[in-house]
Amino acid sequence: MFKLWITIVKDFRVLVRDGIGLALMFVMPIVLVFVVTDIQNSTFKMINKSKLPIFICNRDTGASGKQLVDAINKIGMFKVSDLPKNQDEKTIADSMKKSEILLSITIPADFTLKVKAKAKSVAGKALVSFGLQADSIQKNIGDVDPLTLYYNPVLQEQMRLSVKGGLQSALQLVESRETLRTLYFDINEKPLPSKLEDEMLNNKARINEIPVSKNGSLKAPNAAQHNVPAWTIFAMFFVIMSLGGSVIREKTSGSFIRLKTLPTNYVVGLLSKQITYVVVTIFQAIVIFALGIWVFPLVGLPGLNLPEDIIGLFVVTMVCGWCAVSYAICVGVFAETHQQSNGFGAISIVILAAIGGLMVPTFTMDTSLKTFANISPMHWCLQSYYGLFLEGGRLRDVIGNIIPLIGISLVFQFVTFLGLKRKNLI
Repeated sequence: MFKLWITIVKDFRVLVRDGIGLALMFVMPIVLVFVVTDIQNSTFKMINKSKLPIFICNRDTGASGKQLVDAINKIGMFKVSDLPKNQDEKTIADSMKKSEILLSITIPADFTLKVKAKAKSVAGKALVSFGLQADSIQKNIGDVDPLTLYYNPVLQEQMRLSVKGGLQSALQLVESRETLRTLYFDINEKPLPSKLEDEMLNNKARINEIPVSKNGSLKAPNAAQHNVPAWTIFAMFFVIMSLGGSVIREKTSGSFIRLKTLPTNYVVGLLSKQITYVVVTIFQAIVIFALGIWVFPLVGLPGLNLPEDIIGLFVVTMVCGWCAVSYAICVGVFAETHQQSNGFGAISIVILAAIGGLMVPTFTMDTSLKTFANISPMHWCLQSYYGLFLEGGRLRDVIGNIIPLIGISLVFQFVTFLGLKRKNLI
C-alpha cells in the first residue's frame, strides 16, 4: 500500500507540472460547455419564443393575399416585413442581403383569383356528391400557383422544412376558408357567419406534451441537462493529452525497465496512474457540474438540475472516468511519440464523440451508424448520464449502459497488457 501511495504522489506531481494538459482537461471543456449550451439555448429560444424575420412581397391585390399575410403573422414563428409588390427576384435578393434576413416570400398576382376558382370547383364537386348540383357543369380547375420562397443557403434544412410547414398551414387555412364560404353560399344563398366560420376553422384539438421519465417528473429538460453531461464526458476523455504523454515519457526514459529491477510490480505503476487520473476525471465532473448549477443562471443560461440519485451519479462518473483513463493509457502504450499520442488521441476522441451521439443525436443516424455507435465508449457514457439527468432514472435503471462500458474498459486494459508484453516493458 505504501508503494502504491508513493507512486500516486509521484504521478500527481507529474500531473501538476503539465500546465498544457491541465488546461486541456479543465479550461477547454469549461469554455466548450458554456459556448455549446449558450448556442443550443439560443436555438431553443428562437424556436419557442423569438420570431424569424421574413420578407413578404404580396403582388396580389385581392382579399386572399391579405388573408394569407394575416395567417402567416398569426402562426407566431415569423416577424413579417412587407416589400413593394413590384420588386423582381434580384431586388428581393439584394434586400435580403442588405437587411440580413434569411427568408422571403412572393405571393403571385393572381393568387385571389386562383383561390376563388379552386374553391368554387371544390365546392361544386361537394354539391354534386350531395346531389344538389348537376355533374355536367363541373370542370377541373388546376392548383393555385405556388408561392415562391427565397432562402439564404446558410439556413439549415431542418429549419427550412419547419418554415415550409408553417407556410403550408397558412396557405391551407386561406384555401379552406374560401372553400367553406363558397360552399355555404351555394347552399344557403347567404354569406357564412363570421362566428360559425371561426368555429369551423379554429376548432382544433389540443396537444398535451408530457416527457416520459422514470421518476414520474413532468418537467421538460433544458439545454444544460443535455449539454453539461455530454461535454463532461468529452473532458474526461481529453485526459489522454496528459496521461498519454506521461506514459510515453516513462517509456522513453526507461521507467518501465527500472521497475523490473525494483521490489515492486508493474501493476502498481499502472494502478497508481489509473487512480490518480480517475480522481482527476471525477474532479472535472464536479467542476463542470458546479458551473452548470451556480454559474449558468448568473449568465442567463438555464441551470443544471442534478438527478435525485447522487450515488448513481457518482458511480456513473467513476466508471466513465475509468474508461477514459483506460483508453488514454492504451493509446500511450502503443504510441511512439508525443505527436502520435496527441494527434491520434484528439482525432479519435472527436470521432468517438461524433458516432457516440455527443455531437449529433444517435436517433437521427441511419442504421449503419447506430451500429457503430455501440462500439463507442462515449455512447454508453452518454446514455448512462442521460438515464439519470433526462429520464430521472436511478442506478439500477442505467446498469444496462454501465455493463458495456465496463466491458469496453476491460478490453482496453487487456490490449494495454498485450502492448506492454509485446514491447518487453513488463
